[in-house]
Amino acid sequence: MELKGLRAVVVGGASGMAKATAELVVARGGKVAILDLPTSAGQAVADELGGTFHAIDVTDFDATEGILDAAIAALDGLDAVVNTAGGGSSHRTISKDGPLPLATFRKIVDLNLVSTFNIARLAAWQMSKQEPNADGERGVIINTASIAAFEGQIGQISYTAAKGGIAAMSLTMARDLGSLGIRVNAIAPSLFHTGITKGIPEDFEKVLTKDAAFPKRMGRPDEYAKLAVSIIENPMLNGQTIRLDGGQRFAPK
Repeated sequence: MELKGLRAVVVGGASGMAKATAELVVARGGKVAILDLPTSAGQAVADELGGTFHAIDVTDFDATEGILDAAIAALDGLDAVVNTAGGGSSHRTISKDGPLPLATFRKIVDLNLVSTFNIARLAAWQMSKQEPNADGERGVIINTASIAAFEGQIGQISYTAAKGGIAAMSLTMARDLGSLGIRVNAIAPSLFHTGITKGIPEDFEKVLTKDAAFPKRMGRPDEYAKLAVSIIENPMLNGQTIRLDGGQRFAPK
């Protein structure tokens, strides 16, 4: 798909990797709708990029459909959705207090996996009703997994399960939607300068990334954005979960 004139919904677009992606899409001639929490800087980002802001709690699954519809209406269609919403907390399968409460596990899975599927299914439905471009494409869906999907660390059981589910969906969803000309991929980043990791001191960053091949540092939001844009532009990228990690493999802890 061409970036010029691209209509993209960017979930989590008020900061970090999603913000960098929205900025690059606009710089290449596309337009964006930013979806993020009401407390985020989403409106300021949207104003800066000439887009629209739509406040959302992605775990409010019923409300998500109307909010996404409004974002697509503002764009007058939908060519790509980039979804980075998610997060985690540290809990082991059991602790000295007993087994991990199911409510805690479900909260992380809802935030990461269920919300990702919800947005993807709703976006795909809207894309399916559009006319394809000259290459037969109707849209591109980019989800965000994590390298924790493949080698989760101690205390990441909920997060690993959720991100593993996102990675596992890529090929199956691509097969589901292939006849409609809709592609699906996931990006699996390592540690990136975004969210809670944004202010990590340089010395501690070196410790966290010592197992990387090269570069031995945390990722930068623009590096995620470059891969997201490449996925949008390249029609042969489909059904994949692409690691973006400098060759890093998480140790057990």
